[in-house]
Amino acid sequence: RGLLARFTSFLIRPFVKRELRNLDFPVQLRRRLEMLGPTYIKLGQILALRRDILPRIITDELNNLLDRLPEVPFDAIEEILREQLGKNYKDYFSEVNIKPLGSASIAQTHYAELTDGTQVVLKIMKPGIRDTVLTDITLLKILGFFLNTIIPQYQPRRLIREFCEYTAKEVDFTNEADNADTFATNFEDMEDVIFPKIYREYCTSELICMQYLEGIKPGSDEMEELTEQQKEKLVDLGAASIIRMLYKDGFFHADLHPGNLIIIDHSKVGFIDLGMVGRFEDHTRRNMLYYFHALVTGDIPGATRYLGALSSLGPDGNMDEFQRSASDMLRRFYQHSALGDFSLGRMILESMSLGARFRVFFPVEMTLMVKALVTFEGVGTMLNPKIDIPAVSRKHVNDIFKDQFSPTSLGKELMRGLPELVDMLVRSPKIVADGLRTFDESMKQSHPRSPLEGLRSSILAGSCIVGAVIALVQGGAWYIWLSLLLIGVILAFTRK
Repeated sequence: RGLLARFTSFLIRPFVKRELRNLDFPVQLRRRLEMLGPTYIKLGQILALRRDILPRIITDELNNLLDRLPEVPFDAIEEILREQLGKNYKDYFSEVNIKPLGSASIAQTHYAELTDGTQVVLKIMKPGIRDTVLTDITLLKILGFFLNTIIPQYQPRRLIREFCEYTAKEVDFTNEADNADTFATNFEDMEDVIFPKIYREYCTSELICMQYLEGIKPGSDEMEELTEQQKEKLVDLGAASIIRMLYKDGFFHADLHPGNLIIIDHSKVGFIDLGMVGRFEDHTRRNMLYYFHALVTGDIPGATRYLGALSSLGPDGNMDEFQRSASDMLRRFYQHSALGDFSLGRMILESMSLGARFRVFFPVEMTLMVKALVTFEGVGTMLNPKIDIPAVSRKHVNDIFKDQFSPTSLGKELMRGLPELVDMLVRSPKIVADGLRTFDESMKQSHPRSPLEGLRSSILAGSCIVGAVIALVQGGAWYIWLSLLLIGVILAFTRK
């Protein structure tokens, strides 16, 4: 394989740009992604998070990818507005600012006002971006197939598939509008956590009209105006909202960084740019909750156990060695925490990074979760350099724990499984009758080797039948399960 790689390098060297030829591979990779365009820049940003799969030297370099692209002239933006809203689009707005608020890889945003004076932001997809991205996605999938045969240890096909799934959703702004409404519904009981209102009548798959949130950005000079009490409230509010997204709702902002946060009225937190979201299924969300709870309470055995439950084992993987190494690493982290050098996000990321060594892999949602936690920790440190991240987190994760195991929540879980329970109750008499019939036939056909063996079978079977009947008479889901278990014991024993 080494000889083949050197021969291939020799063949393609004349076609490599001279200014890139002598650069280190990580730098070459970043530069090439930049030159290939917006789809590949976003791919590089996602790959920068995958320290559980890629070498650290590559992920560190990919962190340097540009996050801002040149602005599209307003003439081109105005043409898109005419296509999406009609030639008389100005009838809906009293003002559309020519100077963009921001320009990213896929879209550009402009301040505007509706005819009734409502302040809004227009997020417009850049010309030709959708077709470019969808074409790039097709090519990337083909590339992933071939790369998987060359460097399977880095799982390129899996990485590219995950990226393509997220990016395809980002170039349909209907998804972002739906995400904003979902977040607003999930947080309707937290009035100090704000998500922009969506004005659906002015939205299309390439245009979003949303509420303009006015405030200050984390890290700006205006943050110096905040009082200590306001800073403390904002830190607590940020922790509560992010932990709730991750471990209660299982629906979270997957592209979280300080630029997507706004501090409103010195006391509220606003989230914007909601095109990329992560979702945890209920089973994964519960394991993530237990894992995070174990981390903030210092339960190392519990943390390594739940981390293993969240992973998948690749070819030649070694889960036992991975968990032992993760446990040792966590102990070192907790020792350093006494010196004030502690980051939950970094600790989780380092744990996942160990996975690549032992061929243990994690879903992309976990790396997106780490990005959210690191953002919270970074903004929290801006507001309070002495912030105790585990203590702040412990308070809110304990609240989620209590809520999850409250009688109301348990009752909802029971109601969710009620149709299956009713179906089982309806069918249980037939199941018992079939079991007894099978037992009766097996008793007639059996020929015990000794009288004592037959007597023992009869006594055990009779005891099981009595137990099953009692369980059925008592009623209830647990009694039904008990009766079916006893019948299973009867059948298993009689077959012997």
